[in-house]
Amino acid sequence: MDPRRDGHARSKPAWAHRALRKAEEAEALDGPASGLGRVLGAVAGSRVTRQLRGHGLGHPLHPIAVTVPIGAWLCSAAFDLLPDGAGTARRLVAAGLLTAPAAVVLGLADYTGLDRRQRRVGLIHAAANTTATALFGASYLARRGGRGGRLFGLLGLTAAGVGGALGGHLAYAQGAGVFRWQSLAEVAPAELAGDDPAAPRNPA
Repeated sequence: MDPRRDGHARSKPAWAHRALRKAEEAEALDGPASGLGRVLGAVAGSRVTRQLRGHGLGHPLHPIAVTVPIGAWLCSAAFDLLPDGAGTARRLVAAGLLTAPAAVVLGLADYTGLDRRQRRVGLIHAAANTTATALFGASYLARRGGRGGRLFGLLGLTAAGVGGALGGHLAYAQGAGVFRWQSLAEVAPAELAGDDPAAPRNPA
């Protein structure tokens, strides 16, 4: 069988994937990652954390919350390109800053449920998003002072992009939060095995 025709043939991961895998393997992060987990566990009770992690909905709330600040900041960059869009861009930056704390709280609640390798990635994810928020804060102050702030905004979007890539790796590559509230009896065997009945079958 020609491996080029095999849709399931494994190939060498792209450089971006390899970089994200390096975050998983960064044992130097275990100390601060575990320390943050202990602090968060001591601050919030298990019942509160459980709700913040999305027990009532059945899946994490953090991915929903992050769309608001990221969407606002992305739109601010689009309005920066318009001749009369500076005021709207500034207000969108402010909207992102006002809604970011909710995403942060929900993300920290999710962090308490991660394993060791996931916490390494989660720590860098949190650092990237904190950097993005700080840069957009600087962008807003610069805009208020009439000094533009576009460069800070672009840097903020870059940091948010890195944070988003790490968050996607957590969810889709590491499976953080997958089947969080279901018991093994509730999950179909095909789902546990990663077997998609709709996927094309390879000839034997």
